[in-house]
Amino acid sequence: MIINAWNDRELPVYGDGRNVRDWIYVDDHCRGIVQVAENGRCGEVYNMGGDAEKENIQIVRIILSALDKPESLIRFVTDRPGHDFRYAMDFSKIAGEIGWKPEHEFEEGMEKTIQWYLCLLYTSDAADDLLCVDLGGRRII
Repeated sequence: MIINAWNDRELPVYGDGRNVRDWIYVDDHCRGIVQVAENGRCGEVYNMGGDAEKENIQIVRIILSALDKPESLIRFVTDRPGHDFRYAMDFSKIAGEIGWKPEHEFEEGMEKTIQWYLCLLYTSDAADDLLCVDLGGRRII
């Protein structure tokens, strides 16, 4: 979505975009995987979530706003048959047993994610330099 929006391409959104997902920043997820590998009980299942349930259309609009792109790029497309309306995670087990919880607020994670993708467009060292794209000193969310 981020790269398509940056390049003024259509952004396909299923149904009316009101499907809900629990969004988690990649660093939090990776940290959780490491903590489970190091401290989890063999054979157990540990769910991780970002404690940030948002409608898909909200995410698309945040991206468009951050990139100063028009909402006219949004194209609503036919939803998949049987598509789940809501995905949410109860991460109380991993929090209680291992002490993991997300460290990044949704807004911070989105800002870093958008910057990372923009860096991909301009550098080959995007993962090492999250500030390679000057967004005019403004917060993007």
